[in-house]
Amino acid sequence: MKPLILVVEDDPAVAEMLKTLLDAEGYPVREARGSEEALEHLAATEFPIVISDIFLDERSGLDILRRARAFNPRCAVILITGRGSFETVLEATREGAFDYISKPFSLERMLQAVRNAEAALAQSAASAADASAGVPDGSGAASSPALIGNSPAMVEVYKFVSRVAEADTTVLLEGETGTGKELVARMIHESSPRRKGRFAVVDCGALAGTLLETELFGAVRGAYTGADRDRMGMLESADGGTVFLDEIGDIDPAFQLRLLRFLQEHEVRPVGSATARTVNVRVLAATNRNLRLLVAEKKFREDLWYRLNVASLRLPPLRERSQDIAVLVEHFLGIFQRRFRRQVILDPAAMKLALRYHWPGNVRQLLNILERLAILHPGGVVDEQAFRSALAALDPGGKDSASSDSLAEAEEEHIRRVLEATHGNKTRAAEILGIERKTLYRKLEKMRTV
Repeated sequence: MKPLILVVEDDPAVAEMLKTLLDAEGYPVREARGSEEALEHLAATEFPIVISDIFLDERSGLDILRRARAFNPRCAVILITGRGSFETVLEATREGAFDYISKPFSLERMLQAVRNAEAALAQSAASAADASAGVPDGSGAASSPALIGNSPAMVEVYKFVSRVAEADTTVLLEGETGTGKELVARMIHESSPRRKGRFAVVDCGALAGTLLETELFGAVRGAYTGADRDRMGMLESADGGTVFLDEIGDIDPAFQLRLLRFLQEHEVRPVGSATARTVNVRVLAATNRNLRLLVAEKKFREDLWYRLNVASLRLPPLRERSQDIAVLVEHFLGIFQRRFRRQVILDPAAMKLALRYHWPGNVRQLLNILERLAILHPGGVVDEQAFRSALAALDPGGKDSASSDSLAEAEEEHIRRVLEATHGNKTRAAEILGIERKTLYRKLEKMRTV
């Protein structure tokens, strides 16, 4: 059964248009031609969906929004206006508006917003049913870092962490950017006897040799221009804990020997100092480069590689554990829903796209895509086209699967659907697509020649 919708609109023509549209789609509708009548309806009936103009009478659509959500916190309120402002949109978003539509709007745009609201309500009801049945929602904050996934590849990662955590030895983590190397390093630290000590992160790729030496080993006053005081290095400051050397493959060859000596002797000598100090610190290192190849090319010391490679793990890229994607999507969207107070889900087509996408940026890219959608997507349900648009905006190269040709195909399909909905009216289709009519003609010509 379709959800009951309250339409609050003081313009009779717009109100009649909305009622006709919703009636045709099978939605039961109640109308209110002013704020007073709307508040009476809200007090008497619990509405799952409310569509309201912002500018009404002595009250505004924002007042309707607050009252509707006060009566029913799960109510999806869609606001429409012909003279919105940034401040109004911001306030509406903060108050929990489901969608915000500017006049003039297409009927398809409004209908899509209502469908998204209906889907979000269904998802919310399912989540509430799961919660009442005791299904965990992942809302509890973990006291220590956690990896997400139950694929065979991730099970091997968990086993590795459990084995090396207690063994106080150097660990080398290899893998592409965004696979979670720092997260694994934190898990090793948090699961080790050093968990009460400091976990210090050093980005070796961001520091030149002399700066990296000072960062790790420290410096004494007067060691170089501007050194007006003694500075403790990261290795000494993390005494009793763990130091994570990220992008170890990028360190200056001239500095590699000094790092090797530290790993052998566990002594630090600050820049400009004549004395060394013994420190008790565990070193975890990570790289997205092929150290074997760098050793073969004489760009990385072989003896340093042996010292780092006492225990090593290659973290699988996301494309090799695609069965974890759905779990990751649910986990990340849950985080963003709580953070932004906004219900966001992927429809089946969008999820299918996520499962077959190449993910060159791995889990980090997926995280960024979902955060972007949680912030910017106007409705609660993300369809395939919206997901493709987010991928196109954040694709680092634009050449991976589901981008490039696939995005062009999606655009063509979208144009065809709009033309069908407008019965071939290209002027109206261009308005709905948000492009000039001549641009639409160029795209249609290109579609015919492909």
